[in-house]
Amino acid sequence: MKVSARNQLKGKVKSIQDGMVNSEVVIELAPGVEITSIITKSSAESLGIKAGKEVYAVIKASNVMIGVDH
Repeated sequence: MKVSARNQLKGKVKSIQDGMVNSEVVIELAPGVEITSIITKSSAESLGIKAGKEVYAVIKASNVMIGVDH
């Protein structure tokens, strides 16, 4: 797989919760480190997304905000 986005995070699907239209996919990047993605249910089905499958979270954003605690 080649894509232009530089932010590609490899992980394993921890869980998937299907809704009527969308699916919420939780990806474990490292022990205790997770990222959640909302994709269409049809995309999840066509990609064969299921718990334990290795996937990439591909992040393409024009802005990334940074916050700090005081």
